[in-house]
Parts: sequence; C-alpha cells; structure tokens
Amino acid sequence: MCGITGWVDHHRPHPTTHPGETTSPDPESRLLLAAMTATMTCRGPDAEGLWHAGPAALGHRRLAILDLAGSAQPMLLGEPGHERLVLTYSGELYNYRELRGELAAAGHHFRTTGDTEVVLAAWHAWGPAAVDRFNGMYAFAVWDTRTRELWLVRDRLGIKPLYYRPLPGGVVFGSEPKAILAHPASRPRVDDEGLAQLMLPLLKVPGRAPWADLREVRPGHLLHVRADGSTTERRYWAPQPREHHHNRAETVAHVRELLADIVTRQLVADVPLCTLLSGGLDSSAITALARPAGGRAPRSFSVGFTDASGEAADTEDDPYVRLAAAHLGSDHRDIVLDGGRLADPEVRAACVRARDLPIGIGDLDLSLHQLFAAIRTHSTVALSGESADEVFGGYRWFHHPEAVHADTFPWMADSPAHGRLHQRILALFRKDVRERFAVEDYVADQYRTALGEVRHHDGAGASEHRMDEIGHLALTRFLPTLLDRKDRLSMAVGLEVRVPFCDHRLVEYVHNIPWSMRTHDGREKSVLRAAVADLLPEAVLYRPKSPYPSTPDPVYSQALRGQLAARLAEPDCRLPELFDDAALHDAVTVSEQGSLIGNVGAELALNFDVWLRAYDPVLPL
Repeated sequence: MCGITGWVDHHRPHPTTHPGETTSPDPESRLLLAAMTATMTCRGPDAEGLWHAGPAALGHRRLAILDLAGSAQPMLLGEPGHERLVLTYSGELYNYRELRGELAAAGHHFRTTGDTEVVLAAWHAWGPAAVDRFNGMYAFAVWDTRTRELWLVRDRLGIKPLYYRPLPGGVVFGSEPKAILAHPASRPRVDDEGLAQLMLPLLKVPGRAPWADLREVRPGHLLHVRADGSTTERRYWAPQPREHHHNRAETVAHVRELLADIVTRQLVADVPLCTLLSGGLDSSAITALARPAGGRAPRSFSVGFTDASGEAADTEDDPYVRLAAAHLGSDHRDIVLDGGRLADPEVRAACVRARDLPIGIGDLDLSLHQLFAAIRTHSTVALSGESADEVFGGYRWFHHPEAVHADTFPWMADSPAHGRLHQRILALFRKDVRERFAVEDYVADQYRTALGEVRHHDGAGASEHRMDEIGHLALTRFLPTLLDRKDRLSMAVGLEVRVPFCDHRLVEYVHNIPWSMRTHDGREKSVLRAAVADLLPEAVLYRPKSPYPSTPDPVYSQALRGQLAARLAEPDCRLPELFDDAALHDAVTVSEQGSLIGNVGAELALNFDVWLRAYDPVLPL
C-alpha cells in the first residue's frame, strides 16, 4: 500500500517542452513535488519516487507488500526519455496473476513480479476499460505522454482514498488532503457546505470533502483530465438490480464459494500477514477462511483495555475471542491499551493529522490507531471483517422499525438503533451556527439525493423496495465513513488493512438476494452465518452483534475532561465559535462513560481544538 500525489497543469508555464522528458529543469516544481510526496511518508515508509515532465508531476511513497526489491514507482512504460505511460499507484490487485498471464500471452514482457506493472500493462492494452477487469482496492493516476491526458481512478467501493482540487489547467491530486494542501494553489479553507459536513461525522457525501474546492474521486469512478485542462468524471461500476435465481441452499453455497476465493486471494503478500479477531461472526469467519486446507492458521490480534487498577479489563469480546482463537488454532495475541496512554494529547493529535479533519467519534479512533501501531510491530498486512454489516445487513438500524421507516438516514434517525448519536452530536454545536448553515436541511437534501440514485428490483413489494434503499444508503453514505477511518488510521502507522467483504463480486451478489432470504432465520446476516456454519463454534456463530469496544478506564475520561477544561480557560481557544456553551460545560463536568460512545462532547471538542490549531483553517463564520 502506498501514497500517491501530483498534478497536471496545462496553463502553468513550464520549461519542459518534450513529452517523455523525465528530468525537469524546473527545480522549484521538483521541490514542490517532493514536499507534497513527503506528507505521505507514513503511507509509504519504504521508498520515494518522483517523476516530472512538462505539465505533469507524479509522486509516490511506497509500502512494499509484493515484489519487495522491484516495482519502484512512478513506473514507466517505455524507456526514460521515451515514456508512453507513467503510473503512480496505491493498492492491491487481487487478480493480478490471471491478468499477468493474459497480458504476457498478448506479448507484454514483464520486468517485475508485482501487481503494479500489471496495472500499467493493462492500461496500455485496454485503456480505461482495464478497470472493468480489476479486482482489488486501488487508487492510481496514469499520465499519457502522447495524448497529454491524465486519468485518476478509484476502486469500486472506495476502499482507497483519492482526492483532487481543480486547477485552471488541470488538477492537483493526492491520497490524502494533506498532500494537496501542501500545493501553493491550495489553502486550508472550509466553505459553508464543508462546515455543515463537519457537524455531520456520521454522513459521507460522495465526491465532497469539507475542505473548500476539494473533491474526492467517487468510488467506482474515473476522472479524465484532457490536454486542454478540462475534466470529466464518469462512473464505471455500481451494483445493478438483477433477478436472484438461486434458492436458499444455492445462495448459501455460492456465498461460501465467493468468500473462500476472496480470502485466498487476499492472503497473497511477501510480508507478514494477520487477521483482526474480535470474536464476532465477521472477523471469525475471515480468520477461519484464512487457514488453508492442512495449513497453519494466521496470526490474529484483538483489542483490550486497562481498568481503573491498571490491569487488563474483562471485555464483552474476551470469551468469544478466546473461544474462536482456540477453535481456529490461530497464533493469537491480545493488545491491551492503557487508558492513560490513550488520553495522551499526542495520540489525539496523530489521529487528527491522519484524517486531516476533526471527525473522530469517541475513543474509537484513538484505540484503533494504537491497536494498528501495535500490530505493525508484528505484521505489515491485516485482514479485517469490516463492511460485513453493510453488505449483509447486520446493524440494528437495518431491523429496528423506527429506523427503517424514518424519513432520513436510518443511523441518523431519532431511534435507539444507533444510540441517538446523531442527535447527541448535533446538540453540541451552537444553535445559531446549526441554523445559519441549515444543517438539518442539508441532511434532508442529501437523503433525497441518495434515494434518487436507487434502482429498485422489478416486481418487489414496498418492504423489499425500502430495504433496497437502506442497503444503498449503507454502502454509499455509511460504509465510506468506516473505510476512510480504517484507511487513514492504519496507513498512519504503515499497516495495510484489507477488507474481504468489500470484494465487488460479493457485494453485487448479496445486493440482489431478497431481504426475506437474507434474514431467513429471523436474525441479521442469516446467509453469512449459514455460509460459515461449519467453521465456527456455535457460541461465536450466534453471538449477538456487538459494537467496537470502548475503554472502561476512568483515568481516560478524567483526563479528557481535564484537558478540555484547561483549553477552555486559555484565551486563544476557538471552540466557543462553534460549540454551545452549555454543551462545553457539560463536556467538562459530566462523564458519559458507559453509553454507546462515551464523552462525545469532550472527544469532539478536543478534536476540533487540535484541528483548529494544527491547520488554522479559514472558517465561514
């Protein structure tokens, strides 16, 4: 996994006039490219590469996973000075071996053994249609030296991030906003819509980022930058409604077949690999499938926390983790996180810098960051069960009538299905700010926009139609918040996390399974449970859905409230510009420990304080 950045600017004067010239005589531009690339050293600690010629500049930071000694980037098709294509690529192509064989048979001579050259050769052979053949998680940029066009490409589900900012003659792009913000054409500014988004951390608006003029290449889309600097973005993938012809037994068998193939493909790596094991259905299924027939189970890790005495606390996950690890024979290790360490302001600052935004909720970001950092000392790649709930319908809001039938995003409904978290968050901000930026109207507009994208299954009744909508909302507005969190916090410590349940073949297939069949046993994720029933202990198989754990250590809660009180007493504190005075007072004086996500007020306020000081953004206030 890697970090990519660069630009194409056809309007900017540049001394290089011959396409394909790789050594630019423009030292200022090369220094700028190096500075932008350096912002993503954490994403690629193993190597750096720069390429600059004419209007185009491409930078790369590498985390070596395959072909450790080769596959340097940016990668060229052709010899230096006579390039045809230049690629900077982040991701993993899980079907690269099949594509490599097909391309070799067509005459391409490979110089490396990894997947990067396969992407480059595939683009040369098939152009933008190559993405229809790709199976993986990826974000990449391809510069065509002959047509003087740039293409930005993002994987189908948006597992890997890719941002861009329009320029008069093209775009500047990067895996993370920090790379783009290092470009002189950018400045840390938030517009009206961006501020509304910052008050809505549970909602991801496709293609939009809170930073002014900053865009994301949408999942399953390509951005084409032409030789005149104009741009066009087009979609190349979305799940399509199709009639489901399999009966229940055939459906379960096909899901199992898909999962087995997906996990097998995602086990390919030239570096140590592990799984994240919480003792739930999803992570246990991945860990079970990661053990090849007759082979050793992978190393697995779980997260735990200290209690008030400083000893490891008992968590809801513990008995299930132990049962699953023993049953599967995994080489398991518990990572126990100390409450005092989690409360260290440097940990929070690292998480805010990783995400470039103050949107983390509770200690979930902090503990996930620290868990990933601990795992990175043992493994470079981890497989996660994330996204199974969105794909198979595991959350309470898929099943709670108040959430399902609410005229809004179900996880933002005024129901207990998501702990009324949206209402708790929004109430933290000043009423006049909420009203000035019409936050509730913005949510309603985004909801209507999302519903307008849904393509229903023909002949389905009203109930199935509504579940079509809930599934679409989950995949396009909820899942992206979790994928972004996972990517940014893992890559901040140089750990690649793979998500087998995001394989587009599985998503397409499950998308068309009738909801009545997906819940045939009266429970959530019925098809998934049936597909792996022979692999897991019954207690794990039928374990109720449990959220990601939160620290029970009162030291953490006390430290948070003390830090917030200290900041509010300092004259340069900007939090009252955004947050309600009474809410800030309660965040300092009242502990929410034990709720679905505790200390929401203190957590969010401290995140905003770190962000405001680190980025000094211009706000539309």
